[in-house]
Amino acid sequence: MKKSHIGITATVIVIIIAIIGGAFWRQQKHSKYIQSTTPTLFFHGGGSSYHAEEHMVNAAKKAGVTSTVIRANVSNDGKVTLHGSMHKGAINPIVEVNYENNRQLDFNKHGEYATNVVKALQKRYRITKINMVGHSLGNISIIYYMLRNGQNQNMPQLQKQVDIAGHFAGLTFKQVSVAIQQPAGMKIDKDGKPNKMNATYQQMTKARQMYPKGQVAVLNIVGDVGDKTDGRVDNASTLSLKYLVGSRAKSYRVLKITGKDAQHSKLHDNAQVDKAIINFLWGK
Repeated sequence: MKKSHIGITATVIVIIIAIIGGAFWRQQKHSKYIQSTTPTLFFHGGGSSYHAEEHMVNAAKKAGVTSTVIRANVSNDGKVTLHGSMHKGAINPIVEVNYENNRQLDFNKHGEYATNVVKALQKRYRITKINMVGHSLGNISIIYYMLRNGQNQNMPQLQKQVDIAGHFAGLTFKQVSVAIQQPAGMKIDKDGKPNKMNATYQQMTKARQMYPKGQVAVLNIVGDVGDKTDGRVDNASTLSLKYLVGSRAKSYRVLKITGKDAQHSKLHDNAQVDKAIINFLWGK
């Protein structure tokens, strides 16, 4: 009988130690990251979908950043449908944005779509702050959201912004599926200002006044496969983001990814990019 009691006691002690150890491990794992309720929105590129965001999102989940991921589907007419739920107090929630019209080349529409997503989240979850991550054409959603809302205190305020493989300057393509080219001889100066600006870039320069001064931290991720392009977008075009937001940003940092996995469409599946995003958005 005594041996039985000893065995039961030992088992209970082992269970308690395991529970405490598990809790300590989880605490240690999460302690590397901020514990924030600010949602992060991911915007995919042209001709793509939210599936292009999943590698980055899954990396964040695997790292222990968050366990809350929902999707915002945007129809061609801009109607937003939210899939999944974000409970009150959810830590570092992620929103995968999906555009049904994934070849939309009216950049003002990108601003409208992004605004509608943020308004839907604000209405349902009462959010007051957001982070945004864009790849390729998804970066346009961020810029045009800010052109619409950068000075609007009634909208959730952008805190951190990650731009990946952005084609900000010199767009001349007629459809997303063809190569992106910049005007011949386009260069940028030390402030990121292009020596040639098309109408779209000129419109985006309004961001220099619309971004709230000293509020948004920006990480600009550039791919270089060895020829000062990511195989599709010239680095000068990507780096011209500095002229649009650099003077207004809380911080502005460039990360250059090199090698074959720095190719335009591979950057959203790149482990180095995953790590950089996690550290920038959620690292302590």
